[in-house]
Amino acid sequence: MTAAPVAILFDWDNTLIDGWAAIQSGLNTTFAAFGMPPWTREMVLANVRKSLRDSFPEYFGTEWERARDIFYDAVRATHLEVIRPLPESVAMLDALAHLPLGVVSNKQGPLLRTEAGHLGWDARFRALIGAGDAMADKPSGLPLHLCLSRMGLRAGREVWYVGDTAIDMQAARSAGCTAVLLGDAAHDGGVESVAPDMHFAGGSALARWVQALDKQG
Repeated sequence: MTAAPVAILFDWDNTLIDGWAAIQSGLNTTFAAFGMPPWTREMVLANVRKSLRDSFPEYFGTEWERARDIFYDAVRATHLEVIRPLPESVAMLDALAHLPLGVVSNKQGPLLRTEAGHLGWDARFRALIGAGDAMADKPSGLPLHLCLSRMGLRAGREVWYVGDTAIDMQAARSAGCTAVLLGDAAHDGGVESVAPDMHFAGGSALARWVQALDKQG
């Protein structure tokens, strides 16, 4: 077994919570304003990876800022009504509460922190870093470094970054942390294609592994 982590950072959407209904609604409201066809949930899951400031210029060109405003207005209208913790998230976070925990997401920072507060999860995390908080967003390692600095820690292999996509694994490696995949990465071509350092099917398995490492001392 590897050594127990000294801290764990998590991605947010599809790693700890399901907030895709609000994201899909926001995207489809924006697409409709630009005469573009809507996306199904499966299309959203398959395509939403980058932060808005990195992805919207690709979709909307020079009008990406107008698209951004439409999107955020639509998301804010519904996101607190539809977000739900994934089935194993609460038990996993409870089991890991003895460790310093943080969140690094490509969701806009204020939205991320509002959602964490709505769930009553503020006290679970020492820092919550979203898109726009650092000079660059994932897959850059900069937001992970920012999160760790606010936690009073430094990056290293003993820090795990847990996410569900290839971009998360890239961000972990860029920051010098251990890249941990949660789930099957089905929308990124599967586990082998995203090449994590460690892989767990779900939160319960991750928590059990950490507990076993802790017992090893």
